[in-house]
Amino acid sequence: MATDGVKIIDGDLARDTYDQIMDLYDSDANIETIRKEVPFVKDDYGPDTDFYHEIFVTSYALAFWEIGEMTDEILNEVKRVIDLKAGVKVWIEECDENEGKKRQKELDKLLKKISEPNQKIRKRKKYKLIKNFYFQPDDVLAFQLSDKNHYAVICAKVTQQRGQCTYDLVATTYKGKTKPTIDDLKNCFIAGRKIGSGFDPKTTLSHQPNVDQIWRYVKQDNFIFGLPYHLVTHRDIISFKDKFEVVGKLKIKESFKRDGGYGYESSFERFESIFSDLDNYMKVFGEQKYPVTLLCEI
Repeated sequence: MATDGVKIIDGDLARDTYDQIMDLYDSDANIETIRKEVPFVKDDYGPDTDFYHEIFVTSYALAFWEIGEMTDEILNEVKRVIDLKAGVKVWIEECDENEGKKRQKELDKLLKKISEPNQKIRKRKKYKLIKNFYFQPDDVLAFQLSDKNHYAVICAKVTQQRGQCTYDLVATTYKGKTKPTIDDLKNCFIAGRKIGSGFDPKTTLSHQPNVDQIWRYVKQDNFIFGLPYHLVTHRDIISFKDKFEVVGKLKIKESFKRDGGYGYESSFERFESIFSDLDNYMKVFGEQKYPVTLLCEI
């Protein structure tokens, strides 16, 4: 286990919980829909359930208080998890007594805040959507580096979230003196990553349909498969979009498009750095190679 910052919205679980609620809220979803999509339930996080549940509950509570939907059920659960002091104990064990006190202070501030009605309910935000994309989902983008070799990435999806538009690219292992064709790519691989599952194989499979196809390929079962994304914002790609050429379409199966990590690439020099030694890059970041024919609809 690794602790993040002591604040209520610090770390992946807290941020994901809070953002998921707010994204639904800003999309004009009603409260019943938000509660259905992000249920207030205790999940099984394994041996550190109390620690992670505290993070989930407190971030959930903050979001619901901000949108004016605090309930006695949520408030009472916040009180219960704070009394357990699971998070404070972890911060003391992994950091020191001082960090434990800082976490306790943040929890006390939260409880005081949400115990009173919110007098300034957060308004739903309206974000401007990009309508004219430079690239489309499933586009295969070829590019040439200074070594004169050609490489390729797949634009798995285009994401618009909280006013930011990104082209979500995944790496392929194609490297050649000529631009790749789709037939060339059928003999190549895509970068992927295994993500530990806290569930039994049947439940894991229900969460990610067809992942058993990947299990059979690697001769290992019961993990979630994710794609390591190279995100390029619509704004950043303006300066180097001409470096890429669409050479065809390849659709990665929807169930395999789970987030397996991401990094923002703000310049073409980043692609030069990554793809000039892709094998080493993948090794450093714990990525593996999976056949294009396995991951894509071909």
